[in-house]
Formats: sequence, C-alpha cells, structure tokens
Amino acid sequence: MRFSIWPGLGQPWKDVLATAEHAERTGWDGVWVADHFMPLDDVSNPTHECWTAMAALAAAVPRVRIGALVSGNTYRHPAVVAKMAATVDHISGGRCVLGLGAGWQRNEHEAYGIEFFDVPGRLARLEEACQVVKGLFGEERADLDGCFYQLHEAPLEPKPVQPVLPLLIGGGGEKVTLRIAARYADEWNTWGGPDVLQQKGEVLERHCDKLGRDPGEITHSAQCLLFLSDDTAWLDKYRHMVVPGGRTIVGTPDEVVAVMQEYVEAGVEEFILPDFNLGPLQRKLDTMDQLIERVAPALR
Repeated sequence: MRFSIWPGLGQPWKDVLATAEHAERTGWDGVWVADHFMPLDDVSNPTHECWTAMAALAAAVPRVRIGALVSGNTYRHPAVVAKMAATVDHISGGRCVLGLGAGWQRNEHEAYGIEFFDVPGRLARLEEACQVVKGLFGEERADLDGCFYQLHEAPLEPKPVQPVLPLLIGGGGEKVTLRIAARYADEWNTWGGPDVLQQKGEVLERHCDKLGRDPGEITHSAQCLLFLSDDTAWLDKYRHMVVPGGRTIVGTPDEVVAVMQEYVEAGVEEFILPDFNLGPLQRKLDTMDQLIERVAPALR
C-alpha cells in the first residue's frame, strides 16, 4: 500500500510546503491537493488554488507523486486542464496525476458566476471531459464533436512525460460515476472505510465486466480522517466518530494497522491522509511520522 498526504489549501502556503517537504523526506508516496476556490462553510477563510499549488509543489518537492483530489470539471474547459496537467508533468519530471470529478460545491459556482448544472448535467459533462483528456493525451491531433465540448484537430504538445499520465476519477456514485471510472479511469478514489471501498469496488468491477475492461487496470485509493495516538484516553474522546460507512479512523498504531489491512483486503492500494484535523504544523508532522514509521511498514 502507498501512503500519501493531503494538505488543505486553506492553510498558509509555508505550512503546505513544509508538509509536502516533510512527506518527501520521510518516505511518503504522494501529495494531493483539493480543487476549491473557497470553503463550503466559512467563506472568509483564504484558500489557495489547486493547479498553481501543484505546479509549485512539483518544482519544490522532487520525488513524490503530485495529484489533484479532484479537479472540478465545471471550473475549467477540460482541454485547458489537460494542458495544465501535461505542463505539471514536465515540471515534476513525470509525477502528475490528473484527478477529475463532476464538481459539487454550489457556493463557489454562484460566487464566481460559474454555471451549476444539475447532477445528470454535471456527470454528462464529466464523461465527455474524459474523452477530451484521453484524446489529447493519446492522439497527435484530437477531434471531438460532443454535446458540451468540441475539438478540431487540437494539439497537445509537448505530451506528458509519462507514457500514460494517470486519469483519476473521484466519486462513489454507483450508477454513473463508477461507470465513467470503469470506462476511462486509470485510478479511482472515494471517501470511506474498508466496507465502503469493498462494496463500491465490487460495483466498479461489474461496470468493468459490462464494458469488457480488466478491473485490475484501475488503481483504488481512499481517504479518511485519522486520529492516531498511543494515548488511549485521548483516543476515547473520538471513538464515537467511528460508524459503519463513516469517514473516520480512530486508534493506536496497532489498531490502525488492522484497519489498513482491511483496506488492502478491499482492494485499496493507496491511503491518502487529509490533514484537516491534525492540528498545528508540528503536531501534524508528528502524526505523519507515527503513521509512516509504525503503521506503513506492516502494509508495504
């Protein structure tokens, strides 16, 4: 299993960079950032932009993978996103992952005057965006006469450094999102515990079977909030947050190893740790060290 960190872009840039540099030094596999222009709740909280942050991290941190978790398709034309991803791939020397999702946060659409379509409309655009990205990455000149996007002998040069720049589809919608992932994704990601990943992974496999695709071609990743400590009294304050199908893991290193083994058995190949609840920088780095030193070795 790979282990990656997800620093929130609502914190000062120096802390984002310090988190990524620490991950680089201490054996983590990736750094992921979300694509939002403002928070969902406290709109006064400053928020850095995803793709410029990825470019900066690609230049500053030389080893780990750099990915978007995930880029909202409605925010930019997918041909522009493909060009951005290829550029970040060159800056990083071939370490970019293009995460793409339908987009869901209504308040930033409204604040920035970006049209917010209904769920079927956003998903239809996501599916067509995958065709745009795959066409531009894989063809010398790409053409598409779609309902939402049109390409006319469109170039994408230089091509990405990686022979296949991974396209990650984020989301757990079983009827449409997972079908889109089955058709186009190199990687798939969703929130949740091992039970959720097991169940949705089986749905993804059924979509792959219908499409004639080998489900083993798609890497699975997941994330949950983590409360990790040797202090069982401190952990007891958070254990009520662990519920079936939930998004929180609470435990000692040995307990977390057991949970991570369940993820492995559910087909998850990368665990992504959000830093949203990890506290000030030094406390966060201490938790990262505990995970990578006392949990990760049992799963790698």
